[in-house]
Amino acid sequence: MPFPNFAGKHAHDSFFTPQDWVRYFKRENTIANFAAPEGIIFCYQNYLFDYIIQNEEVEAFGLPFNELYLLKNTGGRVGICGRFGIGAPVVTTLQEELIALGSRKFMSIGAAGCLQKGIEIGQIIVCDKAIRDEGVSHHYLEPGKYAYPSPELTTRLKSELDKLSLGYQEGSTWTIDAPYRETVEEARHYQAEGVYTVEMEAAALLAVAEYRKVEIATAFVISDSLAELEWNPQFRAKATKDGLAQLYQAAKAALL
Repeated sequence: MPFPNFAGKHAHDSFFTPQDWVRYFKRENTIANFAAPEGIIFCYQNYLFDYIIQNEEVEAFGLPFNELYLLKNTGGRVGICGRFGIGAPVVTTLQEELIALGSRKFMSIGAAGCLQKGIEIGQIIVCDKAIRDEGVSHHYLEPGKYAYPSPELTTRLKSELDKLSLGYQEGSTWTIDAPYRETVEEARHYQAEGVYTVEMEAAALLAVAEYRKVEIATAFVISDSLAELEWNPQFRAKATKDGLAQLYQAAKAALL
């Protein structure tokens, strides 16, 4: 059975668009005067989101179904978006709506599981491609194994990490939107293939960005390990939190 189930889907127009969503909410005066920032950072961990809004001068904007703050020290050019949950469907819906509102550059920063031995908790991994083992990307792009980030924005992110003397590694990720169905055999397979991480959003975000012709880069901080084929969770470890705070600073600078 092909996926998506409807053969030839990619040749057809959408039933309704993000622009239709924007027009509807503007009619309802929900977002009547909202001007989207040029750059958006997606933040998945609530403790990182709290850290940012407590330590930055921010301006809140009420958008449906999420929290968005403009970072004042960027002149309003960059916003931080959080408290929307996790997973590809929710974050790509927000991505689509923010694109329709005018945003053109995106950074996705979050925690990821590690598949390779010798990589420590708190290590930053910059994504160079994402395995499309989720559903969203297949509704945007023709069949293929990988989705890819924007080369220029990824290079800028790496440059900012270098400026901050933050060590990182660069490699591929396995995106799957069923975390409780990651199997040992899959982990072993992707480990042998040299894949660095497993997470829930990257491939879908990259696919939407390619389809909509906007820029995106994504990077992760190792928060748990599957490298020994046993789960070792360290989501709230100091190294994880510190790594995410440092990655945030590089992501913000790369969007300016």
